[in-house]
Amino acid sequence: MAKPIELGLILEGEDAKRFWEDRKNPKVTKEQIEMFKEAKQIYKTYFKH
Repeated sequence: MAKPIELGLILEGEDAKRFWEDRKNPKVTKEQIEMFKEAKQIYKTYFKH
C-alpha cells in the first residue's frame, strides 16, 4: 500500500502571521483578475462543449 505524503512546510513567526492575515483578508490585483478572465475564455474556447 502507498505511504501517505508528508507535508514538510511549517511556517513560524512573522511568516505564519502574514499567511493567516492573507487568508482572512485576501487581496486581488488587477493582473490576477485579468489572468482569471483569460483562463475562463481559454476554458470556454477549448474545453466546454
